[in-house]
Amino acid sequence: MSGTNSANAQKLPAEQKISLAVGAALALAAAATWLGSALAQQKEKIPDFSLDSKSAWLMVSDNLLPPESGPGPVTFDKRYPYVDNRQARLTNSQPTYRVADLTNPILKAWAVEQLKKANDWVLAGKVPFRARERCYPSGVPSWVVYTLVQPIHILQTPTHVTMINEGGPEVRRIWLDVPHAANPKPTWYGDSVGHYEGGDTLVVDTIGLTTKTFVDPYLTPHTEQLHVIERYKLTDGGKAIDISIHVEDPGAFTTAWNAKQRFRRIDREWEEDICADNNADFLHYEVVPLPHADRPDF
Repeated sequence: MSGTNSANAQKLPAEQKISLAVGAALALAAAATWLGSALAQQKEKIPDFSLDSKSAWLMVSDNLLPPESGPGPVTFDKRYPYVDNRQARLTNSQPTYRVADLTNPILKAWAVEQLKKANDWVLAGKVPFRARERCYPSGVPSWVVYTLVQPIHILQTPTHVTMINEGGPEVRRIWLDVPHAANPKPTWYGDSVGHYEGGDTLVVDTIGLTTKTFVDPYLTPHTEQLHVIERYKLTDGGKAIDISIHVEDPGAFTTAWNAKQRFRRIDREWEEDICADNNADFLHYEVVPLPHADRPDF
């Protein structure tokens, strides 16, 4: 057979011989490219955020932390310093509610007005809305400042990453290596897609967030144009996650801005915490009612 094939090849016109040679070269090049890509994927290190059933990630602050430089998140009005429960215990002082700094230049005028209403509510001695206390989803980027007490667990699969905050519990899913949906319907945690980078970082890109959520615990509003990019980077030998956050929303902010957060690894078994079982308004102090549905949404 080989002799016959060789003879037939010698009878082919020169143009066909060239075409066959080019085709064979392209096939070899494609095979080499595929093999190289496959080997690169095998060698790529994927950071392990999952820990084990007796470990979890706890946030170091319930405020978005400012970046090294440039525009940053809304913080407290210096006339009314915010003191969380943990800081109050350490300093033997009284915890306070948040009063937003309305002079932050990232805020558009309508956002300032909405924040002023939230400030006035607190300054009148009333209890402000806090998503965790009233069993509401946090939204993004306020996901990383949802609570100082309940930690976050992270589950990783080849197709997606699931983040679970025990408070609620609240569940967030990030789909890996896929594009955003063409026209995502606004939801509590939006349309989140992600990919791994540099062997130690999970990059999460989120759009499609409902305006029922707030950007932060100060109740900073946003529009449906909100676009958030989070970078979760393993640090300190896997004992911490440093999170950098980039926020854009031309409908609510005068410019893009950045923030930070940090999770630390703690020894803690998974616990179930059903929020709505323990948050009835027995004292009638004008809080937002707990989420309620008259019929299932499935």
